[in-house]
Amino acid sequence: MAVPVIGTRGSPLAMWQAEYVRRALLHAHHGLEVKIEVIRTTGDVLLEPSLAKIGGTGVFTKEIENALLKRRVDLAVHSLKDLPTQLADGLRLAAVLEREDPADALVARDGLSLAQLPNGANVLTGSLRRQAQLLHRRPDLKIGPMRGNVQTRLNKFDQSDASAMLLACAGMARLNLSDRITERLDPAEFLPACGQGALAVEIRADDSRMAELCQALDHRATRLATTAERAFLAALGGGCLAPIGAYGRSPAGQEHLALTGMVANLDGSRLVQRTVVGAAREPGDAIVLGERLAEELRAEGAGDILREIGSKSKATVREGP
Repeated sequence: MAVPVIGTRGSPLAMWQAEYVRRALLHAHHGLEVKIEVIRTTGDVLLEPSLAKIGGTGVFTKEIENALLKRRVDLAVHSLKDLPTQLADGLRLAAVLEREDPADALVARDGLSLAQLPNGANVLTGSLRRQAQLLHRRPDLKIGPMRGNVQTRLNKFDQSDASAMLLACAGMARLNLSDRITERLDPAEFLPACGQGALAVEIRADDSRMAELCQALDHRATRLATTAERAFLAALGGGCLAPIGAYGRSPAGQEHLALTGMVANLDGSRLVQRTVVGAAREPGDAIVLGERLAEELRAEGAGDILREIGSKSKATVREGP
């Protein structure tokens, strides 16, 4: 029987994630052999432009999904936050693994917290979601661009005159870099990207063998929480180009899910946030909860905010850089 091949990006974090999934499969299935193949994505090749300029959604996943559809690889491992809410035809999510810490992390000089940063401090981030929430809390801050893998961003920060930068706690933990974190931002207040901290395994929809192999990796609580977050994002029609965040969590032993969502404009001057709670025994329940939260935030003005951002994005494209 053919040896399954995992497709992944080649960054240290992506390789850690692929190896983690490989070991999980080996642990669940004695005697199984699994290989890893590195695939370069648009987001890996074009490092200088912002995600908004190179398309945002799918820039870290499209080439890997194409390799999957062409049967060059059998499984694709992604950071779930990078995966579009609408998967390509012929593909499905086989597993969502137990989530690492979903929070954002502040890395600041002199061990400062966000509240302690000096007035007018320069904070680096390539995320519009992080930018909007930073400016909502601290409109005095200056936001600078930052892209690249975790180590690259840390090196650029160390060589800059910036006061701080934001990264995901999950990536820092997986690379044993948590000692660089000076403040963990509470994900119920400073909302993460939808699916942040979770790993997803994507397969061909008709591949029953891979579906069976991956079944043991699926973590029910994480699957439900992230399904609700992604349903919220999909219902709003948002992606990497809009400041949208969500965080789903379920109290231990309970079948209810609390889902908090946020939509903001680019400068953080307008931000709407709300929490809904509901039963979540099945993925269908989680989808209903995510769609309900999207509807409630639209009633609070989220639709107007997203339309304004969309208009500005189109104007920027017409006018050029």
